[in-house]
Amino acid sequence: MTANQTILRELPADLKRDRLPRHVAVIMDGNGRWAKKQGLPRIMGHRRGVDALKDILRCCKDWGIGALTAYAFSTENWGRPLEEVDFLMTLFERVLRQELKEMMEENVQIQFVGNLDALPRSLQNEIRSSMEETRNNKGIQFRVATNYGGRQEILQACKTIATKVQQGLLQPEDIDESVFAHHLYTAGTCDPDLLIRTSGEMRISNFLLWQVAYAEIYVTDTLWPDFDRTEFHHALAAYQQRDRRFGKVNQ
Repeated sequence: MTANQTILRELPADLKRDRLPRHVAVIMDGNGRWAKKQGLPRIMGHRRGVDALKDILRCCKDWGIGALTAYAFSTENWGRPLEEVDFLMTLFERVLRQELKEMMEENVQIQFVGNLDALPRSLQNEIRSSMEETRNNKGIQFRVATNYGGRQEILQACKTIATKVQQGLLQPEDIDESVFAHHLYTAGTCDPDLLIRTSGEMRISNFLLWQVAYAEIYVTDTLWPDFDRTEFHHALAAYQQRDRRFGKVNQ
């Protein structure tokens, strides 16, 4: 941890605790470009990206933000080179094994959202183990979107609801936003207040399409491996300057 990060262990004085987002979502973009700039293989960017994610998770915990959701692997990412995909699957598995003890010590509750059945069996086992071990932890909710796609999530919710209507377990007139949200992967968690995307890309990329309907979006040119507590501070400061009206007009 750098000296500046040590200084930022406590909530910066210019941030108002009562205006912090309850839930932050991050699209961690730029690992490959970071590695290329350093003259390194792309996989080294992913390793550095894991370190950045670990620090932002601890930062959320230190500063009092209750939930963090990270976009780790999309349904479209299967189209990347096989070597890179295999490395990512192995990296996820290794990180889960290595970090479980520390997550328990830091009271982190980890959950994975997405179509997990398509992942390698050994990774599925590590995911189930980590979710079971940490399910009673109350410190911070950490959700990892893996083999996740927002459109696919919505389609799956529609199919489940349609099946329940067909079986007489649910009446069409009872379907509202609350019922629909209950059938999403993220059921039981508040929607993100802030969505951060690194590397300057100006798109949502099929991430939490239902859930970010009213999230504030913060885009930075910083590549994810370089996104540290100082950058996170900038994002939160920008968030606290926003006027969140949710479609209403302030009188």
